[in-house]
Parts: sequence; C-alpha cells; structure tokens
Amino acid sequence: MAIPFLGCPIADRGRRAWVPAVLGLLPLLVPLWVGAENAVHHDLRVTVRPDQGTLQAEDTVTLPGATPVAELVLHAGLSPEVVTSGASLEPLGTVDGPVPRARYRLRLPAGASGVTLRYGGPIRHPVSDATTDGGRPMPTTAGTIDPTAVYLDGASGWYPDLGGERVTFALTVDLPAGWEAVSQGTSAPVDADPGVSATRWEERQPQDAIYLVAAPFTVYRQASPAGEARVYLRTPDPDLARRYLDATGRYLATYSRLIGPYPYGKFALVENAWETGYGMPSFTLIGSRVLRLPFILDSSYPHEILHNWWGNSVYVDYASGNWAEGLTSYLADHLIQEERGAGAAYRRAALQKYADYVAEAEDFPLAAFRGRHGEVSQAVGYNKTLMVFHMLRRELGDQAFVAGLRRFYVDQRFRTASWADLRRAFEAASNRDLGGFFTRWLEQPGAPVLKVEDVAVSGGGGGYRITGRLSQTQPGLAYRLRVPVAVQVAGQAHARVQEVDLDGREAPFVVETSEPPLRLQVDPDYDLFRRLDPAEIPTSFGRLFGAQTSLFVLPAAAPGGLREAYRALAQDWGRASGTLVLDSALEALPADRPVWVLGWENRWASAVAAALTREGGVMAPAAVDLAGESVARAGHAFALALPLPGAPALALGWAAADEPGAVASLARKLRHYGKYSYVAFETADMRAVRQGQWPVLDTPLSVPLQPAGATVTVSTPPVPSLTEAAREPPLK
Repeated sequence: MAIPFLGCPIADRGRRAWVPAVLGLLPLLVPLWVGAENAVHHDLRVTVRPDQGTLQAEDTVTLPGATPVAELVLHAGLSPEVVTSGASLEPLGTVDGPVPRARYRLRLPAGASGVTLRYGGPIRHPVSDATTDGGRPMPTTAGTIDPTAVYLDGASGWYPDLGGERVTFALTVDLPAGWEAVSQGTSAPVDADPGVSATRWEERQPQDAIYLVAAPFTVYRQASPAGEARVYLRTPDPDLARRYLDATGRYLATYSRLIGPYPYGKFALVENAWETGYGMPSFTLIGSRVLRLPFILDSSYPHEILHNWWGNSVYVDYASGNWAEGLTSYLADHLIQEERGAGAAYRRAALQKYADYVAEAEDFPLAAFRGRHGEVSQAVGYNKTLMVFHMLRRELGDQAFVAGLRRFYVDQRFRTASWADLRRAFEAASNRDLGGFFTRWLEQPGAPVLKVEDVAVSGGGGGYRITGRLSQTQPGLAYRLRVPVAVQVAGQAHARVQEVDLDGREAPFVVETSEPPLRLQVDPDYDLFRRLDPAEIPTSFGRLFGAQTSLFVLPAAAPGGLREAYRALAQDWGRASGTLVLDSALEALPADRPVWVLGWENRWASAVAAALTREGGVMAPAAVDLAGESVARAGHAFALALPLPGAPALALGWAAADEPGAVASLARKLRHYGKYSYVAFETADMRAVRQGQWPVLDTPLSVPLQPAGATVTVSTPPVPSLTEAAREPPLK
C-alpha cells in the first residue's frame, strides 16, 4: 500500500496518501518468499513515451495454479490482445472507479497457468487538488504520463488486474535517454537502443500493487548494511541528497535492529513534480517544497520508512481494525522524541489532540478504525492507538515488548495481520494472557478520567506517609490502570514514583518518603491514555479548530481587501459551523462558544490584549511580546489562542496580518500548529519565527503538600528509550 504522510488513506488498491546506528549483516536481507506462491506474477516490458502520454506493454501473466478461466480489468484506453496461442479475451463491460476501466474474461489453454498479453494507449488523467481531511488541497491524479513526469499506481489500470490478488513482478521500462524509472524492489540497468534508457525492477515478495514513477532524475546511491539508500532528484542537489542518504541508512539500521531485517532491497526518496507526500513499498514520493522542509527528515520521513515494516510488509487486516498507523507513530514519531528526552511532551500533545477534537458522542472503539478521514479519526486511530502501545509496553516491560514486536514481524511479514495476531505475538513473548487488555482498549470507546482526593501527609523527622484516593469519574465501564503517582521531596532532583493499581472505580494509595514531601502529581509523564482535565492543557489552536461551533468577529475598520481576506479565512476555518459577524455589531464577546477576533483593526483586539497580559505577553501597536521576546508587527503574521474571558475552558483566538496575502497564507498554515498557543510568521516566506505554549502552572492532579511545594514542579527520573532494549539481535 502507499501511505500518505500529508493526508488520509484513499480507498483504492493503488495508493494511500500521507499529509503536513548501524546494524546487521547483508545475509539478513535474503528474500523470505513468504506467500509468493499465492500471488499473480507479472513479467512486464513497458515502453513509455512521455511526450505522447502513452505506453506500450507486453505482460506475461502467471497465475497461482492452473486456472482455465479468469477475469481481468485494464484501463479502457489500452486495447489488449492475446499473444499466447489458444488463449482468448472476451469483453464484459466497464468497471466504475477513478479511471475508465474495461473488464474481460480471459480463457487459457488447457493446463496452462500463464498467458502473454500485449496492449497500449494513452494514460493522461489531470493532476488536480483534492481536499484532504484537514481541509487542505492535495494534488492528486488517477494516473498520468506527461512530458514532465510519469505516475502510475494500481488504481491507474496500467497492468492487468486479475481479481485483486497480490502480485509479484519483473518490470523492464524503456524511457527516453536521461529519464529514470522507479518501482518497488531492486533494479538493474538493461541494454537498450541509442536514445533509450532502460531499467529492470523486480520484486518477488507479494505486493498490493505495482507502481511506476518516472522523470528525468539525477540518482544518488549509498550502500548501508540494512539496505541501499537512494535519492532521485529532479534538480541535482548533492548536499540535499547526502542528508537524505545518511538519514535513510540511519533509520533503516535503527528499525532493523529494533524489529527485524528491512524487508526490501532499497529505500528511495523520489522527488515529485507536484507537492505530494506518498509512501509506497521501498520508496516515498515527495514534492520539491515538502522534501526541503527542515523538519521532514526527523518526522514524516522516518515514519514513512517504518511503514515498510508495518503496512508495506506486514499488511493490515482492515476488517478487524487498523493497528499500523498507531504502531508506526509510536515507533517513529514518539520514539524520536523519546530519544531526545521529550517523550512525555509528545504524549501530552497526543492526549491534548484527543481532548480537543473528540467529543464523547463522536468517539468510537479502536477496532472500528480503518483510516484517517478527519481530525476525530486521527485523534483516535493514531493518538489513542500509540498510547495503547505505550501502556502495553509499560505493562510488559521493554524487553518483552520488543520481543513481541519481533515475533509479530517474523510471523506475519508479507501476510495480512490483525489485532488478534498482535495479541498472540505479545502473549508468546511475555507468557501472559493479554485478552483483558486488548478487549478493554480495542472494543470500548472513550477514555478514563482520573481524580485524586483526600491527600494527606503524616509523620515527620524519620519518615513521612502520604495517603490519598484515586478514582475514575468517566461514565460507563471502569478501566484497569496502573497509575503512576509521583512525590517530589526536599533535597532530591527526582521524584519518587509509585504505581497504584486502579482496578475499579477507586483505590487508596500510600507513598512513604524519608525526606519532607513537597508536591504530589498523578501521571506526571502522561503515561496513560486518558481524557485530560482542561486545566492540564494549555489553550491551543487545536481547541479552537476542534470546536463544534465558533464565532468569527471581522474588523469593520479594515481596508476592503484585507477584510475580505479575513472573511475567506473565517469561512475556511469555520466551514459549516462558524458564524461570522462584524465587530461593530457586538456589544460584548459571548462566553458560550469559542471566539476568533480577526485583525489588528478589530475593536475587540483590546480584549485579546488583556487576555494576553494574563499569560505574560504584551500586545502593543507596533509589536507583540511572546514569552519575553518581542516580534514586530511589520512583516509578520500572528495567531494567538487564549482562555476566553468569563469561560476559561473555551478559547479566544486572534489572527492578524497587514496584507491580504499573508492572511490567506495564515489560513492555510495554522492548522499545522494545533498544539501551540501562539505563533508568529515572517510574511515574506511564512516561516514560523516564534511558537510555543502557555505554561500550565497547576492542575487538579497536582497537589502541593506543604506551602513550600506551591512553586515546586515534579521531576521524574529519566526513562531509557525503547532502543536501549533492542541490544539483543532480532530474530531471523
């Protein structure tokens, strides 16, 4: 499958779009040949003429077993004919889908398991902007051959599809000189006529689809023990290529050591002609602007590499739920932050997104998650799932958790796997019955809500005793939880952390210390999936974007072009649920829903300035002070998310710039900053120059135990990252 890092799964066989240490020995890369005997094999020779938008192909198709009659589907413009003597094709009509496709009945000679077909014609569907689940435009095509690029996937109908079976293939591609073809697997150059560039790609592991991408690329290669790294750039850039080659080798080694051998012969970064972010087996197709964003190398890029273990070699049984997105997020995005000492902050952001976007009426069980189709499904399918894997890791311990990952990979690679298969792998690795854990977290929607009460301190001198009571207050069933309770004591750098078993609605706890206790905090590192109390979450743009309804206040005094830019922004952000009103029509800001105040010229900007002052910032006519740093009004666009006066659980938003173009850019970019409380952009290139969150000073789960503890923060001991548990070699 192809996996989008900028968007959501697209419902076809050919593609899923994505929205914004050295290891081992080469013998570990020997193909496993798992399940290949049940796949359809294609031996393709394809000539592509980009200037004409056409291809000509000859395909020898081998079926898994003697099959006298089969049905195939092919792009309706490709006019197939049978080469094999004694075989025949009978037209059966058309098939609905993203491209016009024709259906045929194929009859094979008696005892034959294969047939050779010849076909050709144009495939040139337009590249157009589809709207992603986040409301952003995403260039997409059902398949195209044009003078600048070739993109063909399983949904394009460019090769015969025989009933949706998985495929293996050998693919020889003839292109104009200077062009390069990319597909799955491994490649080798092929002798060709003058003026022709020919490459042969081969993949013997069963695949969901065959991809063909081509352009006049400059190719960069670098060997690594875990697999070859490649970069295909449309414009030569050795420095950029080197950064991606080095990162590819590093991530392939990390995940091979953690999970098991990389399942393909190479991983390639391929530059696309338009701004996409697609992940396919053994390569990723990224637009020129996206791949040059500095954060991609340490965020989306390793995520897509890891999908070659989870999703592109261990396939997802979607009927039982999509486990792959959350597991990949946990072992890529979360693991990178954990290694930087920011794992707790990443988990808080994941819980914050769930709290911002998922109302109780919209929640659903993890077993019902198939793919991302909006902020709610992402918050559940990605963020809740990664937290469930984190809790499973804490339940089993790092060594057993890593052993379970490795067992799952060995047992299921190049097979379709379910949550039940995951459970069996972790049970085998830990020698424990995990039925209760998986049933509780997969089949029950919602999240626990924690409360701490009756906290008291007794003793002194030689020892202290801290007592209290934990409870779950959410409606519905209670969860069985191992709740970390941390107590910061005088004279110690790190708090004492104790696990409390909460197997029901409430449980008492006792923590004993030898030094005076200063502050108690429940789940200080956000190790549990739970619904955060609003006081635990800094007011953020996510709280505004996740609201069911909002009021947008337009500045009547703004120049006409600027006012219309704000109106367009409000219509984009508010969609069907937003109400627009001029500032001159309001006598007061309401306190019953989130409010966006738009523009420097807005008469309610003074209310924003007062709310900002309460968070330690300053709004002046010529500048905004954010966390102690002043950013000039000139040349910048701003956005703030603040507690709404009179209703601090709701949010007051402010967005402002002096040019209509900057407002339009702000409308496009701000959704990417959902966890933040404030951001300032340079309008010249819309680069964020200041971003952050308001500090959370006190929460209902954090209790000062002495007057001196009122200003104390709880600091827990550092926890080794998961890679520390991967020192033992993976299973072969």
